[in-house]
Amino acid sequence: MKLFIRRNSFLFSKRSACFTHSAFSACTIFLKSVLALSFLTLGPSLETFAVQQKPKADKRPNIVLIMADDLGYSDLGCYGGEIQTPNLDRIAKKGMQFKQFYNVSRCCPTRASLLTGLYNHDAGIGDMTTHQNDSGYRGYLGKNTVTIAEVLKQAGYHTAMAGKWHVSNTITQNNQENQLKWVNHQTEHPLFSPIDQYPTNRGFEKYYGTIWGVVDFYDPFSLVEGTKPVSNVPKGYYHTDAINEKAEGYVREFSKSDQPFFLYVAHNAPHWPIQALPEDIEKYKDTYKAGWDVIRKSRYEKMIRLGLIDSATTKLSPRYPGQKSWENNPTKEWDAHAMAVHAAMIDRMDQGIGKILTALEETGEIDNTIIVFLSDNGASAELSDKYGPGFDRPGQTRDGRIISYATDKSVMPGPQTTFFSIGPDWANVVNTPFRLWKYQSLEGGVHTPMIVSWPKGIKKQGSRTDEVGHVMDFMATFIEVSGAIYPKEYHGNTITPLEGRSFVPVFNGKHLDENRPLFNEHEGSKYVRLNNWKLVVAGTDKNWKLYDLKTDRSELKDLSGTYPDKVVQMRALWDDWAIKHNVLPKP
Repeated sequence: MKLFIRRNSFLFSKRSACFTHSAFSACTIFLKSVLALSFLTLGPSLETFAVQQKPKADKRPNIVLIMADDLGYSDLGCYGGEIQTPNLDRIAKKGMQFKQFYNVSRCCPTRASLLTGLYNHDAGIGDMTTHQNDSGYRGYLGKNTVTIAEVLKQAGYHTAMAGKWHVSNTITQNNQENQLKWVNHQTEHPLFSPIDQYPTNRGFEKYYGTIWGVVDFYDPFSLVEGTKPVSNVPKGYYHTDAINEKAEGYVREFSKSDQPFFLYVAHNAPHWPIQALPEDIEKYKDTYKAGWDVIRKSRYEKMIRLGLIDSATTKLSPRYPGQKSWENNPTKEWDAHAMAVHAAMIDRMDQGIGKILTALEETGEIDNTIIVFLSDNGASAELSDKYGPGFDRPGQTRDGRIISYATDKSVMPGPQTTFFSIGPDWANVVNTPFRLWKYQSLEGGVHTPMIVSWPKGIKKQGSRTDEVGHVMDFMATFIEVSGAIYPKEYHGNTITPLEGRSFVPVFNGKHLDENRPLFNEHEGSKYVRLNNWKLVVAGTDKNWKLYDLKTDRSELKDLSGTYPDKVVQMRALWDDWAIKHNVLPKP
């Protein structure tokens, strides 16, 4: 009955060119006035009148935005990987793959930019979430920002989020001993960040997930429902499953309403610690025994076959660190298993995303839902075992089992009692064909896989595009498809003008303006891209390097000596941007 009403008997649509959101609001006010008058004149018949005159279904698209954490450019099957991701591959086949989409090179800066439509420094998170007395580095989304959820909620959307928040200041205890007790679930405290910075106070009606970044996937720290801490998780809990199941539930709940919905699903996987279920690890137990070079070459060749890259312009960059060969690697068994766990985490995430897709199908929402998937940055080269317990890293489980940080690789990764990462060798493989990784401004750090499915809105399904996009473009894109309005003021605060642009024209095969420069800065690594030129500082070398991405997308040939005038021009662009967008001076 619901679907029949939605398709056949609507009074108006907010998407209509002749019926704008403001007109819809005026009509809503009028209907409320009519209802109030009828209450006075008709008395008990109000309920009957309200049912008979209920506004019909809103035809604007639902939006489901899914983001992975530290997933590399070539991890998904549709991007060249050997990992089983049939559900995400299906989204790509029914939608569009972007081949040049940019993130902000690290977890919370990317999330800040994505949620606000601004460069991350303008949103207040130039670094991480520690509060610093500087507008670009305050460590939380400031009052000068609005989130996608706040904008869409005001436009009549239901809003919900499941997963990793990581854009608010972290509250810590007064010493390391007390902090560890808290992270180990031995003590409880009511807040993980200031409550006004929680998702439910930034436009999300419903929220389930972790306020902080790093989690134990079997028993996550900083887990909340709404604003209430989740004191205990059930036996057999696995966080990736819980995020997907909660998201599936939101889909089924919101589909019963006449309003469209915005759902943000922010996975922690496959961020370290690499922890996965045994049955998923089993699928990949032999896959990575061939070693780094073999897997990297295999991914590269698959990317060429898929048409994702052109071997003439995108070479396979030298493996880094290249001094260690797989044949002479004394910890082959551990390393192959570690990558198997990484693959298993992605596999499990894909399985759950399949359940979200099923929910959209069974509720009749799939054809009018925009589904987006991307990663927040390139794969991480961090060696998490070297950090040891502290801050957000537990030393033991809730029931007292010691967690291993064995730097000698004497303990196999995967279970709850381990805290490891894939390290630089596998991170380089995962980011094939690019150089470097997370928090660096080379393509291996800032290039994200990005796929969009929208049956009613994408002209050519299964297509790929070379149009350049950025995570700050989601706000403008969702505003265009929803008819929402980006405010100049919100709750009495002046809002920073929108920086991103809509990529809706790409869905119809149109080209975007190629003259928009893109910028980035994170902990000293930085770039400016203008057309096909990219000027970048990355890695241990703090000198600017110039690359022509039209002929060298892997950034192998530095042209700064050949085109010194171009370096001067682009560096001036970056310097001007850094001053205007709160990057400099650093606190």
